[in-house]
Amino acid sequence: MSLATHAGTFALGHRPVTRMGYGAMQLAGPGVFGPPKDPEGALAVLREAVASGVDHIDTSDFYGPHVTNRLIREALHPYVDHLTIVTKVGASRGADASWNPAQNPAELVSAVHDNLRNLGVDVLDAVNLRVMGNVHAPTEGSIEPQFTALAELQQRGLIRHLGLSNATLNQVHEARGIAEVVCVQNHYNLVHRADDALIDALAGLGIAYVPFFPLGGFSPLQSDALSAVARRVDATPMQVALAWLLARSPNILLIPGTSSLGHLRENLAAASLALDAAVMDELDAIGSAEVAAH
Repeated sequence: MSLATHAGTFALGHRPVTRMGYGAMQLAGPGVFGPPKDPEGALAVLREAVASGVDHIDTSDFYGPHVTNRLIREALHPYVDHLTIVTKVGASRGADASWNPAQNPAELVSAVHDNLRNLGVDVLDAVNLRVMGNVHAPTEGSIEPQFTALAELQQRGLIRHLGLSNATLNQVHEARGIAEVVCVQNHYNLVHRADDALIDALAGLGIAYVPFFPLGGFSPLQSDALSAVARRVDATPMQVALAWLLARSPNILLIPGTSSLGHLRENLAAASLALDAAVMDELDAIGSAEVAAH
């Protein structure tokens, strides 16, 4: 049975993609800076992901910087027709590995051209505008100048689809007044549930929601509770967390990242992990406790 059959698909722009994708961030060096310790291992992970049925890869040219896109190109170019590569713009890296805003239109245009060059393509499948708020929590504010700059590149044929990262519902509405939005990528997981309403709103609009940090922000007690469930269903905590996300809403697309072939196989296996209603209720309770605490 294929990965697509296990996980199902959801539209990402003009094509349906398997809901279990792959995130390339961890292929760069420590702190997402510099080259990987094992370049051949990184190439092997990318090739096995696609060979296993992954048809949605998340990346950015500020990972490294320039590292993950060049690895993707080396491993997978020329790309198979059904592979969708989604990248992000809106930040840059300092020589000290710092993460810095790069939000003015000229910087965004330059970043798009960097992505085109390093991925080795004439048009990018999808580009997310990374909105610069808090690291794990969006903040309100107009994104009109930034999104308009990307929409103009889309009109020139350099980008097929546009999305947002670290965005609020108001920003989604503002962006949709400028150009179509096909995906939103925010921090969300079993215990970080601030985007529950946003996910449901996007599902109604047919827009994909792509959560990052599937195990980020868990307290020790929450981690213990998740681990207890994982032992009962004979899976790893990460597999349970990913399976819960797949069950949460049909518009959720996953991009778990790893530089390990073993972890890649474990993550992809989560697509076939079925959680019954009682387990889902128990997992929901872990997250509900977090919501109640705030």
